[in-house]
Amino acid sequence: MIWRLFLLVVVAYALGFMWFAAALPQPRFEGETDAVIVPTGAAGRIDRGLEVLDGGKARMMLVTGVDPEVRPAEFAAEFEVSMERMRCCVSLGFDAVDTRGNAAETADWVAENRIRSLRLVTTDWHMRRASGELRQKLPTNIRIVEDAVASEPSLGILFLEYNKLLATWASRLVPV
Repeated sequence: MIWRLFLLVVVAYALGFMWFAAALPQPRFEGETDAVIVPTGAAGRIDRGLEVLDGGKARMMLVTGVDPEVRPAEFAAEFEVSMERMRCCVSLGFDAVDTRGNAAETADWVAENRIRSLRLVTTDWHMRRASGELRQKLPTNIRIVEDAVASEPSLGILFLEYNKLLATWASRLVPV
């Protein structure tokens, strides 16, 4: 009996991983939101966020999880953003150090700026966990558009992220 249960868990885990790896979230180009939220991390995220902002699909942008050593002028120079654009429309969040922290930092910023809709821009393999954490922190009336940055993740990255996603789901099931 215990072997059957063990086998069932292994099969469910393997099928879940295959779904996770084969059905990664996709980019979303249509629609407008009040803001675009970009957690730091993999390449292409900030560029996509700035593309959304410059395309008029959002009026403000938060980059969450920025290294405290980074200054706005350095960020502006690296991503070719004018200081005028930085002052009006781009906020750098320095408090977050992980995905859960990104969600908390975003929730505070959303409340402070009276945001009603946002576009989450993160890497395809990171979207499910980042979106889930964000939905846990935000009020239910905030609309979230998931705009994944396409990537070619290694099997190792997919495996690690899948296990982090499962751990996140499990942590919600167990009362603290």
